[in-house]
Amino acid sequence: MPLAFIIGTAGSGKSHFTAAFAEWLKMSKQDVAIVNLDPGALKLPYQPDVDVRNYVDVGDLMEKYNLGPNGALIMAADLIADEIENLTRDIEEAHADLVLVDTPGQMELFAFRASGPYIVNELTKEPKALLYLFDAVFSVNPFNYVSNMFLSAAVYNRFFQPQIHILSKTDLIPKKDVHEIASWSANPMALEDALQTKLEDSKRIFSHNMMQAINKLGMKFLLMPSSSKTNEGMVNINATLERLLNYGEKYTT
Repeated sequence: MPLAFIIGTAGSGKSHFTAAFAEWLKMSKQDVAIVNLDPGALKLPYQPDVDVRNYVDVGDLMEKYNLGPNGALIMAADLIADEIENLTRDIEEAHADLVLVDTPGQMELFAFRASGPYIVNELTKEPKALLYLFDAVFSVNPFNYVSNMFLSAAVYNRFFQPQIHILSKTDLIPKKDVHEIASWSANPMALEDALQTKLEDSKRIFSHNMMQAINKLGMKFLLMPSSSKTNEGMVNINATLERLLNYGEKYTT
């Protein structure tokens, strides 16, 4: 019962990707369960099999401790760690062959607090991977793309789990832009050319230096274009997950 954590900046399409990927897997006769790990979610595009809101609820914390939304979210992020045993039990009782974990909308509350890596490490002892979403609309600008590379590298540094990089929401931008962003991820020289031609002055210099620093880490940022509306990329994403988590075999035989 491997786990795949869907992570990315606010608005990158994590919940809709989770819903679409789960539905695609079910249509492929795969046994999948969904975990909602966002205690502040008001509406979800899927019905979670395991829901952290059963144990930690932002609205309740705001009322009980007289907190604003941000303060309650910070408290909730840490309180989730205390519910690891309950969440693990719920996941195991779902008896799925693959578990998709939809992480909190505000990535920093999950990735950059001490509780985040603890949750990933302790939420069952099964194999795990991270699916990091690059928002296609945001990433059209090479300056933003490099910033997302930096965030993705920082997330890897926090969790040290196998990490897949996905270009989400590709249906919202022209195909030529999808191909260009994908080329940046495959060919550092293509990204270098984009930085030189599309950016000016300090932004160009800063992005160039940041790109070089990230490349020295040896991380690969090959992006798989994906759309939750058209199911583009689901085959490639699933095949990559199977290689990472299940020796290339289907989760449900």
